[in-house]
Amino acid sequence: MATYSLATEPRLRALEDIEREIGAILQNAGTVILELSKEKPNQRLLHRHAAAFRASVQHVEAELSAQIRYLTQVATGQPHEGSSYSSSKDCQMALQRVDYVRLKLSDMARTCEQMLEN
Repeated sequence: MATYSLATEPRLRALEDIEREIGAILQNAGTVILELSKEKPNQRLLHRHAAAFRASVQHVEAELSAQIRYLTQVATGQPHEGSSYSSSKDCQMALQRVDYVRLKLSDMARTCEQMLEN
């Protein structure tokens, strides 16, 4: 069994819920089509399954939009729930600046020593 971070597990569960909801959408669509193919469709059953279909589609659309917004945040480096990428990147950049300052100070020290020798 793979282990995931605490922030990832709810995201995976949300995707599994979306997948189940898509199954329900297909089932409701199939029931509506089957009912429409009858000579005398049951209007109440037809309306109930059509309403369930619409509600499920709206729910899936909202959940997928939320997932896409989250992935957009992750991909663009914006802070998001459970991410240490931004902090890690900031730390890496700070270390590079420290190395650059050390290099420049070393160059300045060498230049000063050369000036004092002359």
